[in-house]
Amino acid sequence: MKVTKRRKDINSKVDFKKEYSISEAVLKLKETSKAKFNESIDIAMKLGVDPRQADQLVRGTVALPHGTGKTVRVLVIAKPEKQEDARTAGADHVGFEDYLNKIKEGWADVDVIIAAPDTMSELGKLGKVLGPKGLMPNPKSGTVTNDLGKAVAEVKAGRIEFRVEKAGIVHACIGKASFEPNQLEDNIHTFINQVLKLKPATSKGQYVKSVTLSSTMGPGLAISRNELAHH
Repeated sequence: MKVTKRRKDINSKVDFKKEYSISEAVLKLKETSKAKFNESIDIAMKLGVDPRQADQLVRGTVALPHGTGKTVRVLVIAKPEKQEDARTAGADHVGFEDYLNKIKEGWADVDVIIAAPDTMSELGKLGKVLGPKGLMPNPKSGTVTNDLGKAVAEVKAGRIEFRVEKAGIVHACIGKASFEPNQLEDNIHTFINQVLKLKPATSKGQYVKSVTLSSTMGPGLAISRNELAHH
C-alpha cells in the first residue's frame, strides 16, 4: 500500500497508541483535517451490548447544541390540514399521497421523513423501501408526531438519530472540521451523555468499550475512558 504524502503527514502528528482527552482529540482532528472540503467529524462508540436482543438495541435521538453543519433535507407526510405547519417550520417537501407515490417509484432524495400518526397506516406499507434506507419514521425517534412543526425545527437545528449496528457500534456525525473546538466538544459530550443515558438495564459488564473520533479522511483517535467517568 502506497502511503500518500498527506497520510504520512497525519501519521507523523498522531500517536495511535495514545488515548486522547476529548479536547486534545478535537484539536488534533482540526490540525490533521486538511482535505479540500470541510470534513465531517465523526464519533464511533463500541458498546458492550448484544444488538440482536431487542432489549439491548440502543437507539435514540439527540439534539446537538451546535448542529452537525449538514443541511438536512426533510420530507413531511401529512394530510392537507396539517401540511401548513410543516411548511412554515421549513420542511423541504410536504405532502401525502403524491409523495407516497413518488417513494413507491423509488424517489428518496431526503435525509429524514417525519410523519403524522394518521398517515402511518399508509406509509407503513412502504417499509420494505424505506426500512433499508433508514428513512422509516418511528415514534421513538420523534419522527412520528402530531407536532410536525416542532419536529421539523428540531431536525433542522441538529437533532440526529442513532442506533447500534450489528457489531455493537454506534456512529454519528457530530460536526464539521470548520467548527470551533468548543462547539465540537459540546456536541461530543452531548452525544456521549445521551448514549450513556440509554444503557439497557440488561446490559452486563462494560457498557462503553471504546470511543473513537475521526474526520472523513483523517485518522481515528482513541478517547480515554476517563472522559466517560465525569460526565
